[in-house]
Parts: sequence; C-alpha cells; structure tokens
Amino acid sequence: MPGVALVDPVPLLREGLAAVVRRTPGLHWLGSTGQPNSAVRLHERLRPDVLLIDSVLDPQGQLATLLTGNDPALAVVSLVREPHRTAKYVRVALSAGVRGLVPRAGEVGEVVQAIVRAHTDRMYLDPTLAPLAAGFTPAAEAGSRRSLSRREYEVLQLIADGLENQAVAGELYVSVETVRTHVKNILRKLRARDRTHAVSLAYQAGLLTGGPQARA
Repeated sequence: MPGVALVDPVPLLREGLAAVVRRTPGLHWLGSTGQPNSAVRLHERLRPDVLLIDSVLDPQGQLATLLTGNDPALAVVSLVREPHRTAKYVRVALSAGVRGLVPRAGEVGEVVQAIVRAHTDRMYLDPTLAPLAAGFTPAAEAGSRRSLSRREYEVLQLIADGLENQAVAGELYVSVETVRTHVKNILRKLRARDRTHAVSLAYQAGLLTGGPQARA
C-alpha cells in the first residue's frame, strides 16, 4: 500500500487531499507540510512512496532533484498550476525526476489516478499536459541537473545562515577541507558563481525559504 505525502502551501488543499487519500482503497496518507524547506525532513521522517508537490514551490525542479537523487524509488507528482502549463516547465520537471504531472485544479479522480500511476507505472502525464512533453526525451537531459546530497544541503543551509567554512565545519563536526569540497560541489551542481549566488539560486528554487538569516 503506497504511502502518500504532500508539499503545498494551502491548508485547505492539504486537508482535502488527506481526506481523499484516506478514503481511497489501496492508498495510505502519511502527512504534509506547507514549506518546501521542510520537505526534506518530511521525506526522511515519513519515507513516502509518492510525494505531491505544488509546482509553485518547485518551479525549477531543484526540490524534486534533491529528493529523487537521495531516494530513486520516490515518485514525485507535480500539482501543476496554470502558469506552469508550459513545455518549459514540463521539461524541467521531467528532467528533475518528477514521475507524474497533473493539473492542481484537476478533478479528484485525476489526482488519485496520477498518484496510483506514478507509483505503479513510474510515469504519468495528465492528457491535458502530455502534448507539452512531445519530443522530449529525459535521457537527453541526463547530467544537466545534479542532485545535492543530504550533507551538501546541510552545508548550503548553514551558508545561508551566514556561517563561514570554519563555523560550518564546527557545526557538522567535519574538517574545513571537507566543507570546502562540499561548497565546490554545491557551486557546480547549482551552476553558481559563488556562495552568495548559490544561496540566491536556492531561495529562488524553493530549496531554502524565509530569506537569508543574519548571524546572531
């Protein structure tokens, strides 16, 4: 019985989907969060088989890339908002490892079908979105998007909090050289010019939220 979780900013939608999943035979509701930066902890705590994510919280696919990179068995389903019903977004989502795309404003049955098919068939495109993927081959995008490891994500969060390498090393109980290596990998994977640019890209992508924190 696949476990289902959700990342969506609207409480009413979270409660509604929870009710739908609970009354659907063969599905098991695990939980939800309204913040993309809580999605990693939600995933680690609940280990869902299917995770639905509002497209507005992951417009560049960074969150999906992070989650599926650390858990290839996870089926991410994107709840696609109207502004994201574009070939560009569909390409980004599929390149990031998203296994299902369905309109966020779709009928209950359509969303349930997306959950089931993404889990069983490992790919589901709603008929209204499928034409946007015409001619797209995920393999053609292979290597274009690299997932941050869990440790790299932790380093990125600490950098966003304003910590320098020495302080990051102290927080994570690793050497400064190890932190430097992680920072280099973060810059390469996010295609960032420097640490500040990496943090900026992470906020834009929804990997980090709330704005940079000033050090106390």
